[in-house]
Amino acid sequence: MNVLLIGSGGREHALAYKIFESSKLTKLYCAPGNPGIEEFAELVELSTSDFNNIVVFAKEKGIDLVVVGPEQPLVDGLADHLRANGVNVFGPNKEAAMIEGDKSFSKELMKKYSIPTADFEVFTKNEKDNALNYLDKISYPTVIKASGLAAGKGVAICNSQKEAILIVDEYFENGIFGKSGHTIVIEEFLEGEEASIFIVTDGDNYVILPSSQDHKRALDGDKGKNTGGMGAYSPAPIISEKLLAQIEEKIIVPTLNALKIENRKYNGCLYCGLMITKEGPKVIEFNCRFGDPETQCVLPLLDGDFLQLLHSTAIGMIDQTAVKYNGGSSVCVVAASKGYPDNYEKGFEITGLDLKHENVIIYHAGTKKLNNRIVTNGGRVLGVTSVLKENNIKLAKQTTYDALSKINFEGITYRTDISDKAL
Repeated sequence: MNVLLIGSGGREHALAYKIFESSKLTKLYCAPGNPGIEEFAELVELSTSDFNNIVVFAKEKGIDLVVVGPEQPLVDGLADHLRANGVNVFGPNKEAAMIEGDKSFSKELMKKYSIPTADFEVFTKNEKDNALNYLDKISYPTVIKASGLAAGKGVAICNSQKEAILIVDEYFENGIFGKSGHTIVIEEFLEGEEASIFIVTDGDNYVILPSSQDHKRALDGDKGKNTGGMGAYSPAPIISEKLLAQIEEKIIVPTLNALKIENRKYNGCLYCGLMITKEGPKVIEFNCRFGDPETQCVLPLLDGDFLQLLHSTAIGMIDQTAVKYNGGSSVCVVAASKGYPDNYEKGFEITGLDLKHENVIIYHAGTKKLNNRIVTNGGRVLGVTSVLKENNIKLAKQTTYDALSKINFEGITYRTDISDKAL
C-alpha cells in the first residue's frame, strides 16, 4: 500500500513509526511532516487545508490510504472530500468530527443519550449576562470550556466566581480563542483520576487500544496553565478489566450508537477523555483523532499490523484481530520550549538526538532542519518515550528521564512527575 499521512507533530511521528513497521507498506508520504518523520516517509509540501491538492496528490501517487492526524482538517471536512473523490481515508467525516469540533454539540449528545458526563450549561457571546448570572448560582471550582477547537488549551478551571468572570471576559470580550470561544460550556468540576481510551472503529465494530493517562498542566503537581499535553504513560493501572467493561457498556457502545442514530456514523479513532469519579467513569471530552502525547506511548505497545487496522477500518470492515496489547509499558515526557504554552522563542539547536537506546524512541513534535542541524520549532519540541516489554511503569519512567537528561536545547523545560500517579 501507498500511504499518505497528514500532519507534522509528535502524534504523526508515532503514527509514521508504527505504519512503517507494516509488511503491507510500499511507500509512506507525509504532509508536511517533520525531521523525525523523514526517517520513515517522503515529506511533501502540501497544505493540510488545501483539500483539492491533497486529492490530486493521492491520485497521482496511487495512494491506497490517507491517514489524517490532526483534528482541524477533520473538523473542516477533509475526510468527506477524499471519500467523495474515491480516496480511502482513516478519519471521521465532518458531521462525526463535530464531537470534538463543537463541545456544546458533544455535551448535548451525551445528555440526550444518557452518557455519563459532568452537569453543564451552554452560553453564547450574546448571552453573556445569563452566563454571569449562572456563575452567581453555582459552586466552585467550576470548569469553563471554549466550545470550538483551541489546540487543547481552551479549558479553564476556576476556583472562584471572580476567576470565572475574568475567564468569561477573556473568551467573549478579548476573544483569546477567536470564534472558538464565542460559545462556552460551563460545567461541574469532576473529582477523580483522568484516563484516556482510544477506540478505533468503523462505526459498527471497534477495537479498544491500551489505556493511558495524559498530563495537561504545564507544571509538576498538575499546576500551571493547560497545555496540549506535557506527557503520558500507558497502560493506566486505574483502568482495570472490570472498569473497562463498564466504560464499554456505559460510554463506548452508547456513543457509537448515538452517532449512528444522528446520521453521524463514526469511522476513525474516537478518543475518550474520562474522569474516574466515585460514581464511576464520566466523559470529560471526546476527540475525533488519536491523542497527543498519548499516541506516543500507546502505539509502541501494540503487536500486529497497525496499517492493516487503519486500512480495514477505513474501508468499513475493521479487522479486530489486526493488533493486540503486548503486555509492555511506556512513559512519554514532552520536552518543551521555555515559556510554553504562552510565548516562547524558536530556532535553538537540539543536542543528544543521536542517543541510541533500544528502549527509547525520541519523537519530534516541534522541530525543523536548518543547515543540517535540528532546531526547535514549536512549544512542544520532543516526546522522549521509553518502551518496555514488561509492564513496569517505575522502570519505564526511570528509562525516559535517563534519556532526557542527555538531550538539550536552550530553555528546555519538562515536568519531572509524569506517571507518578501510576506509582
